[in-house]
Amino acid sequence: MKTLLIPCYFPSVSQYVAMVQASEIHFELEDHFQKQTNRNRMYVYSPNGRQLLNVPIKHHTEKRHQKSKDVKIEYAFDWQKQHFKSLEAAYRSSPFFEFFEDDLKPIFENKPTFLLDLNLEIFELIKGFLSNSNLNFIPTTEYFHTPTDLIDLRALANGKKDAIQLNPYSQVFEDKHGFINNLSILDLIFNEGRYALDYLKKQPFPTLL
Repeated sequence: MKTLLIPCYFPSVSQYVAMVQASEIHFELEDHFQKQTNRNRMYVYSPNGRQLLNVPIKHHTEKRHQKSKDVKIEYAFDWQKQHFKSLEAAYRSSPFFEFFEDDLKPIFENKPTFLLDLNLEIFELIKGFLSNSNLNFIPTTEYFHTPTDLIDLRALANGKKDAIQLNPYSQVFEDKHGFINNLSILDLIFNEGRYALDYLKKQPFPTLL
């Protein structure tokens, strides 16, 4: 199946279920940026439960609507250091954090200008983490409100519209807060390592309400 998705910041597990099970991945690059979506945020399992990590962006007051591909990242404060420290606090004791740590660090050291460049860099990184050379994407060149011949899962970028219920897997702090559904793909990878890809293949394909 050919699936249309939006590149996100360390996307949710459900987005990777859709990508791994797709015959073709199409990335929407012509949409308008929407606030409070996973385009610039991820959720992780912290010692205190579900935690939001948000990438700050530069807002253009003169433009009411801005294309996602034109959105620039704000570096006025060191959010990268904060995010990496949060990941360490959440996953240092997970089975596979140290295995992936050295490859992950450059994401929080490099400073790409555009959010899209960051998200595509993350896509390539996770592709390597999953050891899945079949994870490739086709960029869109035109925006369609209702695309044809594609399963439109762009709304997965808005976690509030994502109703997938995943099979539980072991999480670091589940003894405190239980299983937390559909966090960032990093949660699955740090806890399941090389088994993450098999897990993604076995999950129900995402559907939107």
